[in-house]
Amino acid sequence: MSLKKMLNVSLTLLSLIVFTSGTKVKSTDDEALIKSQIVKYTIKPSKTDPSIKNSDISHFVMYDRSIQQNKLLLFLPGSNGIPERGPMNLFMVAVKQGYRVISLSYINRQSVSKICRGDALDSDKDCAEHFREKRIYGTNSTALISDLPQDAIVHRLKKLLVYLSEFDADLNWESFINSDGTPKWENIVVSGQSQGGGMACFIAKRHLVSKVISFSGGWDRAPDFKIADWYHQKSITPQERWFGIYNTKEPMAKTIKKAYDAMAISEHQIYPLSLPVREGRKAHGEGIRNTAYKDLWIELLGSGLIQ
Repeated sequence: MSLKKMLNVSLTLLSLIVFTSGTKVKSTDDEALIKSQIVKYTIKPSKTDPSIKNSDISHFVMYDRSIQQNKLLLFLPGSNGIPERGPMNLFMVAVKQGYRVISLSYINRQSVSKICRGDALDSDKDCAEHFREKRIYGTNSTALISDLPQDAIVHRLKKLLVYLSEFDADLNWESFINSDGTPKWENIVVSGQSQGGGMACFIAKRHLVSKVISFSGGWDRAPDFKIADWYHQKSITPQERWFGIYNTKEPMAKTIKKAYDAMAISEHQIYPLSLPVREGRKAHGEGIRNTAYKDLWIELLGSGLIQ
């Protein structure tokens, strides 16, 4: 490709970024952008569906435009997580492995552990399941959170994929959408951290996903300090596609491990992280942010290309 053509590509991609969010996401080097065609941009949920008004924090999207037949890594941030401030090094590894990345914006202010406890848990032993069901699918399964149907994770993802298929039509975003408009889960790796990791696991229980990677994902309780029953439910996604990561130094490490065991994740696919926690950091977030685990990320993700 000539330098002039590469510069035209760069300008096109930068226009794409500005058109979508009004601001270029920092940390993308223009020269690297020309060479790799990697784009990063943000999209407000309300742009994909005007009825979405609650938690209208932008989704973050990242991919290499030169790759068309690839899988999608859907990443769900933890409580109060902001997609465009997510683990960029992890996302870059995913893109280099061939994936497209969507870090999805959803209502994540309240965590399951803060809502489903005390009287709420005593009055509904399946509080955690009902919480996650409503947040993911928009069902009226609990009154403890006020999420509306259009606020749901799956609805937001569907609307974003439709938006992308129209906005960047050359990239075949339809490969992630079924004919009935639902996500084509078999082409999607679901992942997330903390609350988002639990959401990823819940989705993988109910849909056949390409893979599920949970980073310190969830410690939902049933009464009497038992693990929530939904962890034991049968999984539609086969167990060989399940991967669980946690840091041995995080406060809820033992409970997270119990949850992974309850979901029957193979011991060979559970990764207890034990490197020293970096100064000023918390163990709970090291799995997605510490680049010392880069080789592990590559192993977990594998190839993002569709053969």
